[in-house]
Parts: sequence; structure tokens; C-alpha cells
Amino acid sequence: MPAAISAEEDRNDVDRVLAGEVQAFEGIVRRWQGPLVNMAWRYCRDRGRAEDMAQEAFLRAWRGLAGWRRESSFSTWLFALAANVFRSELQRFPAVNVPLEDVAEPAVPATQHEGLAGKQSDESVRRAVLALPHRYREPVVLYYFHEMDVAAASRTMGLPEGTVKARLARGRELLRKRFPHLNQQNTPQLRSTLRPKKEVLQ
Repeated sequence: MPAAISAEEDRNDVDRVLAGEVQAFEGIVRRWQGPLVNMAWRYCRDRGRAEDMAQEAFLRAWRGLAGWRRESSFSTWLFALAANVFRSELQRFPAVNVPLEDVAEPAVPATQHEGLAGKQSDESVRRAVLALPHRYREPVVLYYFHEMDVAAASRTMGLPEGTVKARLARGRELLRKRFPHLNQQNTPQLRSTLRPKKEVLQ
């Protein structure tokens, strides 16, 4: 669904909910449930817990819907709210973190099995990103996996853009040091995670 259409539907559904048509919130849940569950999973790495965390985020959004000031898109407001919910949840019940040093180095894809090896390498880099210290993991996840720009990621995290850029750079540096072979591999996920986008360097 094009972003402009989604944004318009979000505005319409919010207006309907605030006008008393409570069932309109179902449209918001339908559009954003998948992205919020995926985002929560990257915080906790547990599917069941991620679904519970996303449900809590929707509940908070429902309660605070009138607080959306429309200075940014509804999705930005929702993701910022969800990020706060997920952080609070992990402070109460921390996820078990695997040290970055314990994540296996992705193998260089063999030519005859390039497709399978590429998928395995993608999974390895995802595990590596999730093993980053949280201060670096969150901006990397938001920027690369959820395709937020720096401005949106900074609003979601409640941090200055310069801080987000610095943490993105540090996160990539940690990944490069731990996995020196990744820069030579051809899978798009590895390239996008380890190579800074132009915006980050501004």
C-alpha cells in the first residue's frame, strides 16, 4: 500500500475513532499489526512475547489517540509510542542477550548453493544485529529493517538526529569488526546493513 494512501487512511480512522466510531480502530490494527509485531520481535526475539508487546502498544495507542498532534505521520507517532512500550517491557523483564562474539561468522556462499547460503548469511547478520548492545541495536533495526530515515528514527527514539547517526555508525563498525567477510558478500541485507546510506553521512 502506498505510504500516502496509508497515511490518509490513518487520519480518517483516527478521526472516526475520536468521533465515537470505535470500530474504526480495527483498520489501524489491521495496517500496523504486522510491522509492530516484527518490531517487537527484534527487541525481544520471542514471537509470543512480541505479539503481547504489540498488543500492549495498540492498547496504549487507543488510550492516547487524542495525543497525536499530527505534526508527524500517525505511523511515526505509533512507532515512537511502541518503542517506549517495548523499552519499558524489557526493563521489567529483560531479554536474554547473546554476546556478539558468540554469533557465528556467516560462511562465504558457495557458487553451487548461493541461494541457500545467501539466506543463511542473511539470518546470521540478523542474529548479529540483535546481539549488538541495545543502544546501537535499536537505531540499526529502525533504520535498516524498518526503513525509517534518520529523522523518523530520532523521533521514534526521542534522541537528536546526530546521536542516532553516531549510533548507526558505531553499530556498523561493531558488525564490520566482528564479521570482516560481510563486506565481500553479495546478499542485499548484508550490504545494506554494513554500508552507510548517504543520509547517515551528512
